[in-house]
Amino acid sequence: MVKISDLQSLALYLIADGNAPQWIAVRHRNSVRRVVILAVPGLELGMLKGSINGSSANPDIKESTVGATSTETEQTPSKPLADCFAHAWPVRNPGDDKFNRIHSSLQAMLTVPLPKSKEDKKNLKGPKTPRESLQWENKRTSITEFLTSVNDLQENDYVIHPAYLPSEEAKESAMSDRRRMGRGPDDGWVDTHITRIEDGNVCDSEIQQGSITAGRTIFALDCEMCMTSDSKFELTRISIVGWDGSVVMDELVKPTNPITDYVTPYSGMTKELLDPVTTTLADIQARLLELLTPHSILIGHSLNSDLEALKLTHPFIIDTSIIYAHPRGPPLKSSLKWLTQKYLSREIQLGHGASGHDSIEDARACLDLVKQKCEKGPKWGTSEASGESIFKRLSRTPRPGVIDSTGEPLMRKGAVVDWGDARRGAGANADLCIPCANDAEVVEGVQKVLKGDADAGPALREGVDLVWARFRELEAVRGCETSPSDVPLPPTQAALSAAISSTVNNIAALYARLPPCTALIVYSGAGDCREVYRLQAKHKQYKHEYATKKWDELSVKWDDSDEQALRQACKKAREGVGLVSVK
Repeated sequence: MVKISDLQSLALYLIADGNAPQWIAVRHRNSVRRVVILAVPGLELGMLKGSINGSSANPDIKESTVGATSTETEQTPSKPLADCFAHAWPVRNPGDDKFNRIHSSLQAMLTVPLPKSKEDKKNLKGPKTPRESLQWENKRTSITEFLTSVNDLQENDYVIHPAYLPSEEAKESAMSDRRRMGRGPDDGWVDTHITRIEDGNVCDSEIQQGSITAGRTIFALDCEMCMTSDSKFELTRISIVGWDGSVVMDELVKPTNPITDYVTPYSGMTKELLDPVTTTLADIQARLLELLTPHSILIGHSLNSDLEALKLTHPFIIDTSIIYAHPRGPPLKSSLKWLTQKYLSREIQLGHGASGHDSIEDARACLDLVKQKCEKGPKWGTSEASGESIFKRLSRTPRPGVIDSTGEPLMRKGAVVDWGDARRGAGANADLCIPCANDAEVVEGVQKVLKGDADAGPALREGVDLVWARFRELEAVRGCETSPSDVPLPPTQAALSAAISSTVNNIAALYARLPPCTALIVYSGAGDCREVYRLQAKHKQYKHEYATKKWDELSVKWDDSDEQALRQACKKAREGVGLVSVK
């Protein structure tokens, strides 16, 4: 099945430096002068066959990889497209089948992987050192920008510190839930001495100009645990390093219960090491309550596990597994070893599976990852750091046979034509942006940027080479990419039919106005996500209630049938369509 990245590669192959596609044959490539990429969220393959529900087919539109067509010959909403496109391809929207996630189709089209260096091509194994794009600029950022929000703390199974709760009633309710889950004071849990979140603020006069730490005290923490007789992991070592990497605390700890498994290949703990130890968890907690103030920030990797072992809550957390998101998105998390190899170009946990981890080494790795993030900026470690805008890639490609007044080649230009403020988001790196209020204006805008403007200067006088545009009327009717918190009701059959007819006619009108030798690539992105959003909201509510209530108190339940329904809904929502033609 064709992917959105395949359509992107086709566009780059036609007018830039992309590789030849394997899924489609291209003849007379050099004759293609311009490319228009049109996103039509909500468009489905069934609509192109002449059916709203996909049960019938239009013989005038051939489905390239499926091959099944109907004998219907009646006029359908998609009839005008038969004169523009000979084939329609099923297109798979990016996502994750294992975790039932749908990724952004917009980013998949407009973000291009950085070209591989010769070194990358030789080095095929292990995580690759991140390559900065030619336009990458470091953005020095205060460490407080990376503090984990209360929502992210909840999503990542942290016990929430009382300072985040707005009232005494909320604190009492939360503490009641904690007691029920075995995380209350009677179970040995403690909270750092912070009354309000605002107590963590530092006056501007006390912050040194340009300081990354913003007047905060930074501690990086890592713990090692062993299995005890109650089948739980208990703390056996705690290591804390300061902002300068110096060791603030490194203590072995005697578990409350007898150890049944030292887990030496991972923890590094042995009977010989722990037998003479008399320091208890309560001793460590007392020291931490003195060490951690309202101005203290704790850094760690999946720090919720360490705080669980410490039976401690603290409101100011930076989790490297969150700020360096997994390439495939949550709930997946990259390992600390992988992140350290990729971003710090060094090896840690060499004793993994043998002599165990070094918690000081791991804490320093977390610290250095956060320091690098502060120096590089919030986008470092994200897909935007490992890729670049399609318009930036385009701007490095010269127009064939066109030079400016100084004899230098003119580079190709790109434009975005979209609803609302086109300069934001998708159009941030485009040479020209046209804001629109409806699909008809998008058609006019595409024609305008392709035609060029005599008063726009030599760079845009002849028009742009690549246009990304978007129709949104069908999306609005179907609610295909609506926010998960605002899932609309399904549209009526009449409203949907009218929206399809209007969208199809606008696609045909756009094609009719294209100048000769222009390629038109149409893709739908994600399909109808309403059911996905509904089930994801139900699952989120279930997880929240399951963590804080008894089973018979749950207002929603989640079982295997719900999981299968979510899987099927996600699979269906990822099904899209692609159309390609050259006028």
